[in-house]
Amino acid sequence: MKFQITNILTCLIFSLVSINIHAQDISEKQKENIQSKINFNISFAQTNIDNNEFYKAQKDLDDALQLAKQINDNRSIGLIYSKIGKIQYIIEEPMEAMQSLSKAVEKQRFAQDDINIAETYKTIGNIYLSRKEYEKAIDYFNSAEQIFEKHDLSEFEAESKLYIGEALFNLGNYTEAKTQFEDAKDLAKRYKNKKILSSAYLSLGETEAKLQDFANSEIDINEGFEIAKLENFPNLINKAYKILSDIHTNRGDYKKANTYLLKHIKLNDSILKIKRSYLSADKRLDKQYSSPIEYQKEKEADLEKEASSTWLEKLTTILSIALITILSLLTLSLYKNNNIRLKSNNILHKKNAELTIAMEKAELATKTKANFLSTVTHELRTPLYAVTGLTNMLLEENPKQAQIQHLKSLKFSGDYLLTFINDILQINKIEANKVDIEPEVFNLKKKAENVISALNNSALDNNIKLHLEYDETLPTNFNADQLKISQILINLIGNSIKFTKNGDIWIRIIKHQQDGDDYVVRYEVEDNGIGISQEKQKNMFESFSQGSIQINRKYGGTGLGLSIVKGLIDILKGKIYMKSELGSGTTFYFEIPMKKSNEIIVEQKANYFNEIDEIELNNIKILVVEDNKINQMITKKILNKMKLYCDVVDNGEDAVEKVKNTKYDVVLMDIHMPGISGMEATKIIRTFDTDLTIFALTAVTIEDKMQEFDDAGFTDIISKPFKQEDFEKKLYNALNLSDSTAT
Repeated sequence: MKFQITNILTCLIFSLVSINIHAQDISEKQKENIQSKINFNISFAQTNIDNNEFYKAQKDLDDALQLAKQINDNRSIGLIYSKIGKIQYIIEEPMEAMQSLSKAVEKQRFAQDDINIAETYKTIGNIYLSRKEYEKAIDYFNSAEQIFEKHDLSEFEAESKLYIGEALFNLGNYTEAKTQFEDAKDLAKRYKNKKILSSAYLSLGETEAKLQDFANSEIDINEGFEIAKLENFPNLINKAYKILSDIHTNRGDYKKANTYLLKHIKLNDSILKIKRSYLSADKRLDKQYSSPIEYQKEKEADLEKEASSTWLEKLTTILSIALITILSLLTLSLYKNNNIRLKSNNILHKKNAELTIAMEKAELATKTKANFLSTVTHELRTPLYAVTGLTNMLLEENPKQAQIQHLKSLKFSGDYLLTFINDILQINKIEANKVDIEPEVFNLKKKAENVISALNNSALDNNIKLHLEYDETLPTNFNADQLKISQILINLIGNSIKFTKNGDIWIRIIKHQQDGDDYVVRYEVEDNGIGISQEKQKNMFESFSQGSIQINRKYGGTGLGLSIVKGLIDILKGKIYMKSELGSGTTFYFEIPMKKSNEIIVEQKANYFNEIDEIELNNIKILVVEDNKINQMITKKILNKMKLYCDVVDNGEDAVEKVKNTKYDVVLMDIHMPGISGMEATKIIRTFDTDLTIFALTAVTIEDKMQEFDDAGFTDIISKPFKQEDFEKKLYNALNLSDSTAT
């Protein structure tokens, strides 16, 4: 028997391979003809669905499915399965419907047929709605609605909102249900969908009655009822009778309630009779035979054939029966195996659909998180600009001796908060793949010395000596992303300083590999601090990871430093390793590919405006556009310290007028302001002045908005709070003062 099963399976596989080869041999013209037949069958099936001829429609779709499989047309296959699933749902075969709809989603996702996926989701949602699994139903309706929103198909959203409202109503969440019904009503009214409009009015009135708003409830129900009668929607008229009966019962008007109830029962019986006629056994027979005459003819042919049989045919029949019995046993065995496979497949399809919904929810949550971080960042950076700016000014204005320590503490807190915000943003950008490599020529040894110099005070506070060992076989200049390399070194050395007392830290930069001008440079940061246990080393590069709560409280820090380091090294196509022993110190070492550069580096000035003649600076006109009074004062004072003077306006409209009437050298433009924004003001200015230097002086996350700034016409961006030397450098270069001093 096993041998026979193997033979049968071999034949089946051979047939399938032959079908595939045949499909590959079909010419383009044949494919077009087949596609036309598929489209015709689908269209004809839809007409039958609209006429409640569900079994005829299913036969049309089965024929279309065979043709679509013949040419491997996934889009059509997905659409056909979706329509078959909808028919199975209507004729009350929910299990079969779910199986068909799962196949539809699989094919539609493969074909990237978003619009029809949304329609499939709606049908799945309706199945869950009929099974009273309201939460799952809402998930699918929401997914459909998100797809319609993504493709700006507002006219299709009304039905999804109506169904979401029904699910929420059944969950007892009447307030949210009311919102959904109102949205569905507005959309249906806008796109003149009478059926959904009538249903939305009725559901809205029923919900308002639950919320004790009887006046509006009666108005909306009557509105929906009138549309249903005018357009002859029996199911909605029936629904209206039931709602009106329930409402009058609750209000104690039993006479009216009874009148509407009798009408509801009468119409409901009529609708049920019609529905039974659609789903009758005769209709099922029509799926196999196009007419009773065809069926009768086939039976008569069978009788004639039987009458003309000879004794040889009878013998053949007996042998055939024996063979059929054997084959039946084989078929039964295959059927059982197939049944198990189908059940497993059905579970997999269902889980796949649930995973798809979960993935879409996760994508929405990620997008929401990114938008939230962008907003919070702006709201935090704006007051931080005032805190850091005012603190620096007070420290430079000869404060009292007793005040210096307080101001330094305030400055430290502001800097710490800014670092924390920047760390969170950096992690967010790394996770969203929004960090780009920005190579430039720089002196690697000098860069390392500058980093060590900047961290030396922190090291001295812990009685630590920093040692730099630079491999002399390495070139002086490299063309690489020096900012990211600095960030990595600052984080790693800062981490070692934090966890080391009365010790040493060695920073080594070594040539690891060389191929012409291409190098792999190895960096090592070794300390003799507290070390890290083997257990904690596993999670050291995860976000917000610290050794323990006690370590976090004792040493501070965000727990993001090493996560940022790992992300940046991955972006630079490098690798990082660590070795550590509790109580004996830690060594981090990483390797990054870098390119040697023979370009000469021009040293930048330290104080850009000190050497410029004051008369020349007096001729420079700067316009500051800023609505925040404190920020106006800070920016103005920073410019005054540089011997530059400015006009100040607090909105975009005045900025446009000022630029029209006065010739300015530079405009420092805030983005978020009352009236027209800085973006809009800049676009307007660019219509009559394309050469003016306009800086976006903003607290928004510039990496996420860079394209918007470019499109608006900004010359450059200065992110608040900014470093004064960076601000000076950008102004100095924009004003072309280097050329004027040379002459």
